[in-house]
Amino acid sequence: MTTKLTHPLDTVQVLTYTFADDGSIPNHPSLPLILYKGVLRLAANDPASIAEELFTQNGWQGMWRNGIFDFHHYHSNAHEVLAICRGQATVRFGGEQGETITVTAGDVALLPAGTGHKRLSPSGDLLVVGAYPPGQHPDLCRGGSTERPRVLTAIQQVAPPAQDPVYGNSGPLFSDWRLR
Repeated sequence: MTTKLTHPLDTVQVLTYTFADDGSIPNHPSLPLILYKGVLRLAANDPASIAEELFTQNGWQGMWRNGIFDFHHYHSNAHEVLAICRGQATVRFGGEQGETITVTAGDVALLPAGTGHKRLSPSGDLLVVGAYPPGQHPDLCRGGSTERPRVLTAIQQVAPPAQDPVYGNSGPLFSDWRLR
């Protein structure tokens, strides 16, 4: 579904990344990170409100405005969507052995539970909106050995989202995560 908030899916570059467990950051064993490049139609005066409205329309909740932590971390009990609303950042996804990716205003990244992420270098005006599927409240895991037994099971038990955070009842979530 295309709205006044997004560009049509057939005009958006959608990239997927799969990361292996590196012994510290588990990543998700089967679901890829989905990166929607330049998908948001951002308003100049309050770009974060566009992401918030879109995520709300598609049933995502627990929204926040901020940046991305500058240390490796992941959430074992929640999927997370990150909208880059202003500026840009270089982010390491997937832990030390993962991928370094530059995300810019208008990009949206959908991270399955367990996916490591760390901000390496932000622009001074970086603004990110994050959100989660209904009923999912993220923990904050940093890759410590004591958390591994618990998180490896928890990651696989996180329910899939009912809707794609960007395109609702359609979109890459359903094809790339093989839902339905």
